[in-house]
Amino acid sequence: MSKAETAYRWIRERVADQTYQPGHKLVLAQIALALDTSVVPVREAIRRLEADGLVTFERNVGARVAMVDQGSYAQSMETVAILEGAAVAQAKDHLGAGDLDAAEAINDRMRALLDDFEPSEFTRLNHEFHEALYRRCPNERLCALVELEWDRLSHLRDSTFSFVPERALESVEEHSRIVALIRARASVQEIERAVREHRSATLHSYQNLQTTTAS
Repeated sequence: MSKAETAYRWIRERVADQTYQPGHKLVLAQIALALDTSVVPVREAIRRLEADGLVTFERNVGARVAMVDQGSYAQSMETVAILEGAAVAQAKDHLGAGDLDAAEAINDRMRALLDDFEPSEFTRLNHEFHEALYRRCPNERLCALVELEWDRLSHLRDSTFSFVPERALESVEEHSRIVALIRARASVQEIERAVREHRSATLHSYQNLQTTTAS
């Protein structure tokens, strides 16, 4: 892995886990020191992150972690619904019984959290569940795009389930249905639609809450 790629992943991870909060100034020299490299690969990594929408750059100010806005959240949710639907559909013939058993075990842990709901842990497991399915997609570029949008969502919203906890039960049930479709060797179109509608339903629940709150 090149130094620029290492710097890119290092910074992106810290944006995703919110070590670097929105508005945080990214000092190239400090990052280069932490990575024991020059500022050249760090500058290249910053340019990539700017293209990803995770970082902004202003003359005489420098690079900062991008601020959060509702429009970006909705767009990322819509994007990941489309990309992940396609990725899981492509992965279906590459997912073995062990993969599906692992996904169901994660979903069971999510179900166990419903009685004493903890949004952050539920969200972490939710990501694990989805990753267990889309990571078998043979299209590496598509997988990378899905992961990028997951990182953007982590940056934009720590846990959507904090706002719509009632969505958690529906989400677990939809997970079970998606795994059942894959086990039953459903068509690519049916699996893609199920995943896309599952992701979209969470966004719609959040948007409905925002509309109600505004009213």
